[in-house]
Amino acid sequence: MAETIQLTAPDGAAFDVFVARPQGEPVGGLILIHEIWGLVDHIRDVAERFAEEGWLVAAPDILSHAGVAPALGAELFGLLNDPDESVRTAAQPRLRDALSQMRAPEYGAWAVGALRAVVDRLDAEPGVDGRIAVTGFCFGGTYAFALAAADDRIRAAVPFYGTAPAPERIADIAAPVLALYGERDPSLIDALPGVRHAMADAGVDFEAVVYPGAEHAFFNDTGRRYSAAHSAEAWSRVLEFLDDKVANE
Repeated sequence: MAETIQLTAPDGAAFDVFVARPQGEPVGGLILIHEIWGLVDHIRDVAERFAEEGWLVAAPDILSHAGVAPALGAELFGLLNDPDESVRTAAQPRLRDALSQMRAPEYGAWAVGALRAVVDRLDAEPGVDGRIAVTGFCFGGTYAFALAAADDRIRAAVPFYGTAPAPERIADIAAPVLALYGERDPSLIDALPGVRHAMADAGVDFEAVVYPGAEHAFFNDTGRRYSAAHSAEAWSRVLEFLDDKVANE
């Protein structure tokens, strides 16, 4: 069963949350944070896939607050994934303009506050009993890291190709982290040794998996960088990790 509800961020702004419920009692609550395209159909589909595995999933729309509603995100995604390179190139200025509000420092604080409101909602759901995890992709992977650093109610974090916080924020992460990357994602792979070092210094239970030959966004089965083999392996690994660290705790 799925529905869209509204929650309120700490500043009073309302935002939508797509909620996918499992059949029967949930094994736990899972916050699913979208890519830079927003709460598009692909993310709703992933939420329903997790719900089929027993998770009560809350997928918030935190980009509409920055001016990128799902319809615009879907349009931009289509342009940036067009097989014609000239179409992709022509769309870049429009993408940069659409995402400009998101880059403001105050937006980041707003987004983390909104995500903590989602934690509040999941924490109050019958059957969750404090078993709450977070996952996300790209933009959402970055905010999965950030939420784990900001809220100690998070029992596990699974960022897909996200940017880790600064070392002083990494020290605030209490949850185990499974971070997934594609080998052909230079900026994140180049930064990974430093992330490993900072995680070790902070005593964070951190596992990083790098998929050989995979690109950024390899999990998105609607995009041109999708890798079926890597996606299937990651899906199994993530479910096992969440069961071990959250559902069976």
